[in-house]
Amino acid sequence: MELGVLKDIVIIFALSTFVNFIFTRIRVPAIIGYLITGVVAGPYLLKLISSPENVEVMAEIGVILLMFTIGLEFSLNHLLKIRRIVFLGGFMQLLLTAGVTMLMAMVYHFEWNEAVFVGFLTALSSTAVVLKLLQERSELTTHYGKTIVGILIFQDIILIPLLLFTPMLGGETADVGHDLLFLLLKTTGILIFLWAGTRWLMPWLLHLIAMTRSQELFLMSLLLICLAVAMLTHELGMSLAFGAFLAGLMISDTEYSHSAFGNLIPFKDVFTSFFFVSIGMLLDLGFVAEHPWLVLATVLLVIAAKTIIAGFTAFSLGHTFSGTVVVGLSLAQVGEFSFVLAGLGLTNGILTPSHFQLFLAVAIISMALSPFLIQGSKPLANLVLRLPLPPFLVNGLFPLRQVEIPEISKHVVLIGKDSRAINLAAMIKTMGLPFTAIVFDTDRARSGIEQGHLVVFGDATYEPVLREAYVHTAEIVVVSVGNLITAMSIVEHVRAMNKHAHIIVRTRHVTDIEELYRLGANQVIPEEFETAIDFYERILGKYLLPRIDIERAIARTREDNYGIFRDKSKVGGYSLLKDIPDIEIAAVKVGEKSVFAGKTISETALRKTCGVTMVAIRHGEAVNPNPEPSTVINANDIAYLLGKPEMIAIASDLLTKEVEKP
Repeated sequence: MELGVLKDIVIIFALSTFVNFIFTRIRVPAIIGYLITGVVAGPYLLKLISSPENVEVMAEIGVILLMFTIGLEFSLNHLLKIRRIVFLGGFMQLLLTAGVTMLMAMVYHFEWNEAVFVGFLTALSSTAVVLKLLQERSELTTHYGKTIVGILIFQDIILIPLLLFTPMLGGETADVGHDLLFLLLKTTGILIFLWAGTRWLMPWLLHLIAMTRSQELFLMSLLLICLAVAMLTHELGMSLAFGAFLAGLMISDTEYSHSAFGNLIPFKDVFTSFFFVSIGMLLDLGFVAEHPWLVLATVLLVIAAKTIIAGFTAFSLGHTFSGTVVVGLSLAQVGEFSFVLAGLGLTNGILTPSHFQLFLAVAIISMALSPFLIQGSKPLANLVLRLPLPPFLVNGLFPLRQVEIPEISKHVVLIGKDSRAINLAAMIKTMGLPFTAIVFDTDRARSGIEQGHLVVFGDATYEPVLREAYVHTAEIVVVSVGNLITAMSIVEHVRAMNKHAHIIVRTRHVTDIEELYRLGANQVIPEEFETAIDFYERILGKYLLPRIDIERAIARTREDNYGIFRDKSKVGGYSLLKDIPDIEIAAVKVGEKSVFAGKTISETALRKTCGVTMVAIRHGEAVNPNPEPSTVINANDIAYLLGKPEMIAIASDLLTKEVEKP
C-alpha cells in the first residue's frame, strides 16, 4: 500500500495545526501561517512533501469549495445597497491599480500582454485575510469597512471575466474577433444557465432532496452540484473555480443556502488550508536569496502603489483622512485569487517562470504584512493628523455637518459604532431620556443628526471628543465598541474625566471583565455569556418553570460566573452593593390601579413577604429618601427597592398588579 499521500497529509496537518495554534494565540490570521507552512515544508527548503502534485489536487478542491461558498454568500440585495461603492469604487480601484502596475511592469521590461496581466494580478486584494481581520476588530459595518467590503466584492466579481479573458492574452489563436465572439456566446450561455438554474432547477432539486430529511444525502448532493457544475464549465474551456462560483450563485437565492453554507464550512476550511500551503510550496527561496533587493523593492513598490490608489478611491468616495488611510493600507496586499489567476497565466505562457517566482514572493510577503499594516493604519493616520493638513483633506470631500450640543448634565452618553448603540439610542429617545452619542462612523453619524439626535462624530479615545459630548457631566456612559483595546482606552479616559459616572461596557469575552473593572467600569456585559443566559432563560420558560425559579437560576448563574450586577466601582466610599453579593437596587413604578396605591409602606409588608426594603420613594419631582413606614404610596410613584433580583421581581409584580374587579 502506497502511504506517500497519507504521509504528506499528516505532515501538512501537523505543521498547520502547530502554526495555526501559534498564530491564533498572537492574533494573526492562520492563512499567513499556512503560507509559511508551505514554504518550510516545500521542495525548496526542508523537502518534507514527497508528492507536491497530490497537494496541488487537494488545493484545487480548496479553491473550488472557496469559490462555491463565496457564491453562496453573494447576495444581490446586499450588493444593490452598496452598489455605488462596489461598482464605482471597485472599478476605480481596479482600473487605476492595473494601469499603474502595467506601466511599472513595462519598466521591468515585461511584454505588453504580460504587463496587462500583471496589472490585473496586482489589482486584486485578499478577501480572506482582510475580512477576517476586520471581523475580529468589529469593523466590518463601519463606513470604511463597508468601502473595503464593497471593493473586495467587485474584485471577486471581476475575477470571473479575468479567468475567461486570460487564455486570450496567452495568444492561443490569432483570430481575436473569433475569440471575442466565442467569449460572448459563452457568456450568454452562462447567463441563461444561471437564470434557469436559479429560477427552476436548484429550488426544485434541493427541495426534492430536503424532503428525504437525510443530512448525509443533502451534503453529498451539495458536493455533487458543486463539482458537477465546475467540471461542466471546465469542459467548456473555463476554470473549475468559475464553475464552482456559478453553482454557489444558483443555490444562494434558495431557502437552503444557509444550510448549505453551514454544511460546507468545515470542508472549505480544511481544503482551503491546503490551497495556501500549496502556494507557499511554490515559492523558491533560492530565487528570493538571489534577488533580495529586487523582491524587497517590488514589495514596497506594490504596497505603496496599492495604498495610494485605494486611499485615493476612498477619498473620492468621501472618506475622511483617517478612513482613507485605513482603506488604503487594508487593500495594500496581493490577494489569494491572484494565485489562481497567476497559475492560469503560467499555464498559458503569459508569465515566465522567473516573473512567476517574483510574483509569488511579492504576494506572500505582502499578505504576511497585512495584519501589521491594518493594525498600524489608525495610529499612522492619527500621527499624520498632527501635521497642519488642509481641512478638505482632514474632513473629506463631503464633510459631516457637526451639531452644536448645548451644555447638558445628568444625561446618558452612548459610545459605539455598531447596531447595538444605534438601537439603544432609539430606545432611550422613546423614553424621553436626555442623551448624547459619540459615533465613529460618518454614515451613522449623519443619519443620527438627520433624526435630530445630539451626535458627535469622532474617536472616543480622545478627550476633546468626549468633552464635546459632555461626558464629564454625564450620569451614565455606555461603551459598545467591540474591540477590547479601544474599550479599555475609552473607559480609562471617561473615569479620569468623571469620577461619578456609571460606566456600562459591552465586551466579547468573560475574560475581559476584570481588566475593564480595574480601569473603572461599573458594569461589564460579555455578549458571549449574555447570549447563553438568554437561551437559558428561554429553555427554562419552555419547561413552564415558575418565574421566581427562573429569576433565581439566572441571578445565581450570573453571580457564579462574573457577578454582573455587583457594583465594582473603585470610587471611594462604602457601597452596600459592592460588599454584599447578589443584591441590587431597582426602580419600580407603582401601577395606576395597583393594589398598594393609597396604602402605607407598613401596610404593604414588602419586607416580610418579599424580603425587600423600600429605600426611597419619588412622587412627581420630590424624592423621599429613607421613607417612614407611615409614608403613603400613590399611583405612579417610583419605589426604589433594595434586595436580591428574584425578590425584587416578586415585589415588582405586586406593586404593578391591578385591583381585581368584583
